[in-house]
Amino acid sequence: MQKNEIAGNRDTGLLKIIAFVFMVTDHVGARLFPGVGEMRILGRVAFPLYVWCMAVGASYTHDPWKYALRLLLVGVISQPCYMLGLKHTWGQLNVFCTLFLGYAGVLGIQQRRYGSQYWAPLLALVIPCFVNMDYGWRGVLLVMLMYLARQNRGAILAMMVAFCLYWGTAYAPITKVFGINLTGKFFDQEIVKAFLRLQTMAILALPLILWPKKTRTPLPKWLGYAAYPGHLILLWLVRLAVGNTTLQASFRLLFPWM
Repeated sequence: MQKNEIAGNRDTGLLKIIAFVFMVTDHVGARLFPGVGEMRILGRVAFPLYVWCMAVGASYTHDPWKYALRLLLVGVISQPCYMLGLKHTWGQLNVFCTLFLGYAGVLGIQQRRYGSQYWAPLLALVIPCFVNMDYGWRGVLLVMLMYLARQNRGAILAMMVAFCLYWGTAYAPITKVFGINLTGKFFDQEIVKAFLRLQTMAILALPLILWPKKTRTPLPKWLGYAAYPGHLILLWLVRLAVGNTTLQASFRLLFPWM
């Protein structure tokens, strides 16, 4: 695949750094500052950026099977870290499992073996309906849609606007940000309220995705993968330090059968 077939930002190194900052903001807000809704709003930017980086990576990788295996291994390694850092259980899988399933669907579309362009995406969407994971089937769907839209800026724009508006339907409108009231005549319009919802804020990632940046920011591959479990372990240690959790509670979380 030629580089000019990617219509958006090709600097995945920079995007991963930006996504990491927003992800940490989101997770710190979730566990340490639950009353600061702005941190969760800013955190919505992270997942679409990571998904776009996957769409670019899926287009350039020379070994798609190794790419898939890396995602799976990081997902397995990250699960205990995910549980400790964000207080989840073994029955709640981390986001790398979501990314792995999304990429499995993309791989089926790419390989086109025995009709895999049909059954692989369908299977990838069905599994999260029975297995609880971060962002669920909607996250898996976004991975596949982002990949399919990657060659056209208009397609990326239309897909993200439509998807984010749908994504936000289950959330109440955002009525205050940084002390500013978002109520009144203008903010009571249905279209405005549709955009001012927590998960709809993922659309804030769109300018970064469409930014026509071609030069690459160096980022070691291992660092991009290690950042996810690494920051979760650090978050757990901070939670221990401030009394947000205990070693006993963490042990029970990891070994509920003991």
